[in-house]
Amino acid sequence: MELRIRKSQEIYIIDVQGELDLYNAYKLKELLTKMLEKKIERFIINLDEVEYIDSSGIGVLIYISSTVKKSNLKLAITNVHGSVQKVLELTKLTGYFPITATLDEAMTKAGS
Repeated sequence: MELRIRKSQEIYIIDVQGELDLYNAYKLKELLTKMLEKKIERFIINLDEVEYIDSSGIGVLIYISSTVKKSNLKLAITNVHGSVQKVLELTKLTGYFPITATLDEAMTKAGS
């Protein structure tokens, strides 16, 4: 899995590429923890290039989402599709996560 960070205005976009699974989901959690330490308040997790997610990946997304909510920060998860979307639907988590269809929608949601 590869993580790339880019910034647009005051919003940090984390582009995730590869598989979000047991072997590397912790990297996303560690990255977000470091960003929170730096007082970053607006995040977008872009899953456009993620083709596979397992329970560890789901667990990290739940951790991130709950941490951001508790801290009163802004988060959007975008470009969820394919098997990742199916897993979120099967686990009934699509309503739990702040999911948007496009990066533009995510920018609006994280920016407000």
